[in-house]
Amino acid sequence: MTETAELTPELMRSGAGQAVTVLKLLANEDRLLLLCHLAQGESCVSDLAAALGIRQPSLSQQLAILRSENVVSTRRDGKRIFYSIAQPEILQLLQLLHTLYCPNLQGSNANGATPVQGCAAA
Repeated sequence: MTETAELTPELMRSGAGQAVTVLKLLANEDRLLLLCHLAQGESCVSDLAAALGIRQPSLSQQLAILRSENVVSTRRDGKRIFYSIAQPEILQLLQLLHTLYCPNLQGSNANGATPVQGCAAA
């Protein structure tokens, strides 16, 4: 820990609450894989499904959860919706998780997936 102002129980509780919320979101394997893939850049639903092998209903459900918590943002291009990570703190956490749990994948994608080029129209 870095030296800063004294941490009061109120400050610790506030920070702990924020951390618990984020950790709960990451505690689902599909959501974690989605975020690892999105850490490489924005992607549309068809790319995510193909790259991660997650079926469309489950994928949509997990993306809805991430959207509701403002973890991902969306951009529409015609019929396609592109997703990206909205919070820099999430990217930092994913980088740390990659370093700790994917040491053999240094230089490759955090989740081992190869991004699919181009999005099929939804």
